[in-house]
Amino acid sequence: MDEKGLLLQGAAEEDFQALWRSYFDLDLDYNKIRGALANKDPILKEAAAFAPGIRILNQEPFETLCSFIISQNNNIPRIKGIIERLCLLFERETGSADRFPTAEMLACRREEDLAPLRAGWRAAYLLDAAQKVAGGEIDLERIKALPMPEARAELMRIKGVGPKVAECVLLYGLHRLEAFPMDVWMKRAMATLFPEKSVLDFGPYAGIAQQYIFHYSRLHPELFR
Repeated sequence: MDEKGLLLQGAAEEDFQALWRSYFDLDLDYNKIRGALANKDPILKEAAAFAPGIRILNQEPFETLCSFIISQNNNIPRIKGIIERLCLLFERETGSADRFPTAEMLACRREEDLAPLRAGWRAAYLLDAAQKVAGGEIDLERIKALPMPEARAELMRIKGVGPKVAECVLLYGLHRLEAFPMDVWMKRAMATLFPEKSVLDFGPYAGIAQQYIFHYSRLHPELFR
């Protein structure tokens, strides 16, 4: 992915239109968004220009919710391992060891059934999320359309979902581009690079700004010395 376009190999035109066009958010004008963000701050302009190919993917909401529940106090290799074992556990129901189970499939299990995942205390949180989504208590499509404060509050009714996980689910699973996840790196970046700004200053595409800032900050450690 670059300013000239997207090169996608191994996909038929039909598959591209049915799946990848939406998945890579190709109908949203990121060039226009980068221009708008660049006008807000010179450092943000530099960060956006540094990685213009960054996009917010349109990911499946329930899978995203579970993935960020698993991510808590965890590292990437362990997160990947738990997700792989979860998919493998439900291979018979889904028909593939690479396919994520639905909320309905997961909600039927007990906590001890998830022992092979080696997810620890996160297993109980996964079951709570699945049961609330499968039972209709948590409606992810409805949350997608709620005002942000209400959307955050709804997600935080799920056990183990705090402000950071809720914000990640809103941005990466529900495509709420105004969501702005804050971890240790982002707090440091905001305090160092944007001490006079708040998240609201980045406007309706704050989540895209967050991605530019995060990537730029991680690859420019000299900014924080």
